[in-house]
Amino acid sequence: MTLANKIKDAAFDALSNLYPETTFDKSIINVNETKPEFTGNYTIVLFPFVKLLRQKPDVLGNSMGEYLLNNSDLFSRYDIVSGFLNMTLKESILYSYLLNNFCNSDFNKPYRADDKVMVEYSSPNTNKPLHFGHLRNIFLGAAVSEILRADGKHVVKANLINDRGIHICKSMIAWMHYAEGATPQSSGIKGDHLVGDYYVKFNDVYKEQVAKMVAEGIEEKLAEKSAPIMQDAQDLLRKWEAGDEEVRHLWATMNGWVYDGFDISYKKLGITFDKVYHESETYLLGKQLVEEGLSKGVLFKKEDGSVWIDLKEDGLDEKLLLRGDGTSVYITQDLGTARLKYNDFHINQSVYVIADEQNYHIQVLKLILKKLGEPCADGIYHLSYGMVELPTGKMKSREGTVVDADDMVNEMIALSKEQTEQSGKTEGFSEEELSWLYETIGLGALKFYLLRVDPKKKMIFNPKDSIDLHGFTATFIQYAHARICSILRKEGIPTTPSSNLFASFIPNQELLKLEKEVILLTEQYPDILSAASSEFNPSAVCNYAFTLAQLFNTFYDAHSISKAENEEKKQLRLMIVVHVAAILRHSMGLLGIRMPEKM
Repeated sequence: MTLANKIKDAAFDALSNLYPETTFDKSIINVNETKPEFTGNYTIVLFPFVKLLRQKPDVLGNSMGEYLLNNSDLFSRYDIVSGFLNMTLKESILYSYLLNNFCNSDFNKPYRADDKVMVEYSSPNTNKPLHFGHLRNIFLGAAVSEILRADGKHVVKANLINDRGIHICKSMIAWMHYAEGATPQSSGIKGDHLVGDYYVKFNDVYKEQVAKMVAEGIEEKLAEKSAPIMQDAQDLLRKWEAGDEEVRHLWATMNGWVYDGFDISYKKLGITFDKVYHESETYLLGKQLVEEGLSKGVLFKKEDGSVWIDLKEDGLDEKLLLRGDGTSVYITQDLGTARLKYNDFHINQSVYVIADEQNYHIQVLKLILKKLGEPCADGIYHLSYGMVELPTGKMKSREGTVVDADDMVNEMIALSKEQTEQSGKTEGFSEEELSWLYETIGLGALKFYLLRVDPKKKMIFNPKDSIDLHGFTATFIQYAHARICSILRKEGIPTTPSSNLFASFIPNQELLKLEKEVILLTEQYPDILSAASSEFNPSAVCNYAFTLAQLFNTFYDAHSISKAENEEKKQLRLMIVVHVAAILRHSMGLLGIRMPEKM
């Protein structure tokens, strides 16, 4: 239990014993860090109880402060400032925490096998490569998965690949018409990029055909529906759903090219999955659910044979679930996938990492599943995130204006190399070590920058800002960690020492202000992880890691370790930096970011 929680318990005990005639709700007890301009370490907010107890703040504060001093072993003094009770911790409490935890490298809560969560992320289409817009999704899903695991949950990392539908048929028909048999091997183009080129080609041809038909006097909406290449793609989709052998063979071949390309990208990004689903395997289950819904009277058919659900009474509208020609739409396969995921793992919660553009879609999906009586419905959680833009504006894959994920990764690694070489910090590294370092810094910068913003917010990504050694970046945190490793190397201490390393240490000197601040901040790490888990918010971990790295730098700049005032101070500060390094490694590891020991 962290100190903040211990103090909350102590405050509840004080209120309950001082005012036994009143029932208190522990959840409204607020314990915060004391502001730096005041004396104290933690502050208990008195205002929620002033009106309830009909007490003046100072009277209530004095009563609680005296009780806490006399009945708890946590505190050495208290101060009251305008309705706030500031409590100063005994130094023995901080020493005890540090001695018991400095060599700890495992901050995960005990594993709970029955608390099952599936996090579905990435979910690419097989008509194009992963693009820069996918990266926020991928990094969010991976980081949230690791944070939930650190919180003790049984996590299944899932990837639903959108491998069927009209968008896939667009790439296929363009390849059939214009590729002249090109393959990744014959063209020298990575498979996902090759297929993506023909998705762009489809749209180029489609726009030309529509424009020509409009110029010939055909109404624009009719032209969009009846353009020859669009008709060909729709015909291809019908053949695919009918099981046409030739169409299915081409589909499997082109998807295979894309999967090979995805695998290369995922490996470079350090991304893995526990389970991969394919919509081509789930859409039939979705159709089955639709048939069940019809038999239950939850769904209805229109004259053209299409199947719908009426959600107007729920404040929404009618939603198409099956086209008149029997082909499925996106939500059809989403229904099937939701049932399959639940049946496969009996998960308590299913987290969908999907952009906020799909808020309505997920709302409708959950509502339909509820109306169909599916047990998976209540566990659906939409981790909705804002889109990422570049300084040049939005990206559109169908127009070929997206930035490929592979290209962005290569750009970040190149930028890392350029900045490292310019700073003259390559001496003593082998070529292999430098290659690893450039990739570590470049990928770390990319991941951290996309995770440091609250997921709900839109953001603009600037590559140069993301790798600033002095900014709110992974590079800053990585450098702080490398700095600590350098200190430990000089002292002959491993980065993960055993608990008996400082067995002779006797805490009998007063802690200095910055020493206290660093110990207190490290002690708060479990609460940060709990909050990040409950809120599905990796930015909380980013902010904490950056703040800890900042405070370490301030502490180290102010207080020498190798030339400490005495041996006891030296040992104390070495324990502090060992503990800081362990937390930085753990927190950044949850974000998928490697921590170099030399930079």
